[in-house]
Amino acid sequence: MHPDDPTAQKLTDAPSTTRTRDAASTERTIGRHRAPEPPPRRALLGSTPVRVALATGVTCCLGLGAFAAARDGQEAPQPVRPIADALADRAAIADERASRSLDRDLAPARVLPNPTAAPTPTPTVTRKAPKKPVKPRRPRPVAGLDQQQMDNAKIIVDVGVGLKMPRRALVVALATAMQESNLYNLASDVLPESSEYPHQGSGSDHDSVGLFQQRPSSGWGTVAELMRPSYAAQAFYTALAEIPGWQDMSLTAAAQAVQVSAYPDAYAPHEDRATTVAAALLA
Repeated sequence: MHPDDPTAQKLTDAPSTTRTRDAASTERTIGRHRAPEPPPRRALLGSTPVRVALATGVTCCLGLGAFAAARDGQEAPQPVRPIADALADRAAIADERASRSLDRDLAPARVLPNPTAAPTPTPTVTRKAPKKPVKPRRPRPVAGLDQQQMDNAKIIVDVGVGLKMPRRALVVALATAMQESNLYNLASDVLPESSEYPHQGSGSDHDSVGLFQQRPSSGWGTVAELMRPSYAAQAFYTALAEIPGWQDMSLTAAAQAVQVSAYPDAYAPHEDRATTVAAALLA
């Protein structure tokens, strides 16, 4: 088309409707019909979705770090719990504490003492008296002996049993004591010292003392020792055991070998009674 063509000029000079509309919209924007401004933006980290996403990202990073540390042989760090879960747990714990406090039993009321009430009597504890030691039972006398004689006979038998002497030795010792002291623990009128010890009579045959009338001057022991029936019996058994073949001797021969008495046959009459007493004490 030629530029001088009137038709082209008309087309060129015609106003553009598009521009007019744009000017009108621009005028509304800056005129009295101005559109309202958009609301201000909230802080990015203030919104809950963003914080949850941030916590989730931190948890993932810690998980990756834990996995890498585990591969290197190191202890994995503990993962950080999401903030929402931690807040929910704290709320649950608070509710639980509140409900538990409601179910708690009431403390018992304190009872104050009544000053006018009678005092409560203190219960009396009955204590049993300590048992007295039981004395050994005394043997019942046999063969015409009294209690003192029977007690001395028991000492002679007990000492012989303790020395593991045969029964025959017990009979020999009993018959000897029957002849020498009639089974009494005798002091000596010749030795005033002997009367200072427990005794059951006295004799006057030189310095002879005790159940077997043993003499301190002959080396049987001291006066204090021979006045003890248990020591006197032990001294007799020791001397009897030193006599060779005493087991095959008669009672009077065995007793005479120990005592060296002026009356060697005086022991034989006591053999039957000594046998009876020994049997009673060994029963």
